Amino acid sequence: MEEGKTTVAPEVLLTISRLTTLDVEGVSRLSPVPAGINRLFKRGYGEGVVIDVQENTVSADIYVVLKADVNIRDVSRNIQRNVARAISEMVGMQVGRVNVHIEDIDYDKEGGD
Repeated sequence: MEEGKTTVAPEVLLTISRLTTLDVEGVSRLSPVPAGINRLFKRGYGEGVVIDVQENTVSADIYVVLKADVNIRDVSRNIQRNVARAISEMVGMQVGRVNVHIEDIDYDKEGGD
């Protein structure tokens, strides 16, 4: 019996990246992908995540809003590590880069602007 081919839709990679990112402690929410990113030529983008696949290697740009009083470097590294591991383990694809873009910090509204 010949083996068939398995394809993974970009939406699957987006969902894995989104859910994994939201599960990282210190992440408040995903931020919209900036309008300056040329989304016409990027098939794999959704709220807060842009996915690019080149020769079975996945790269991700993740746009997040963090909670106040967290270590930005630690949270960013955890996002990178967790997203890379999730894609690698769940889909079996190589992960190139996971770029984390801190778009804002959520501060308590009580303290004023």
